[in-house]
Amino acid sequence: MRHAKAEPFAPSDHARPLTERGIRDARAAGVHLHDRGLVPDLALVSSATRALGTWSAVAEAFPDADVDVEVQDALFSASFETLLETLNALPEEEHTVLFVGHNPTAAFLCHFLDDGEGDTDAVSGLLQGFPPAALAVFEVVVPWAGLEAETGRLVDYHAGNG
Repeated sequence: MRHAKAEPFAPSDHARPLTERGIRDARAAGVHLHDRGLVPDLALVSSATRALGTWSAVAEAFPDADVDVEVQDALFSASFETLLETLNALPEEEHTVLFVGHNPTAAFLCHFLDDGEGDTDAVSGLLQGFPPAALAVFEVVVPWAGLEAETGRLVDYHAGNG
């Protein structure tokens, strides 16, 4: 998931909070996940204020869930390779993982994982872009350590209003 829409200015890029629209879009993404029975076991969240705000708004949709949350400074400016290494190191007992981060890394991960055999509406949505609060859901049948190109099937896509 890409963080929701953030204010354009703050004392630092890291400190940019969500806009009201961003909060609404993140809440809608949480409802979208909840309605599909997709409650994460683990949320990997960038330490940026906008990513933390996105996770907080998403998590409102499943208040009774016991989600492990890892806030990582490295995810703020993570390259795709760093993100992939983080995912490859996840324990196998983590089944549903939500990454809340930044573009271009989030969008690149989606295109990297996609095996090209996914839901046609989801693929069509993803091909139109990955705006703020965009969410792509992949089924992955390999262990985390085996996550590599084309090992995921895109089964759902949800985009915020940006």
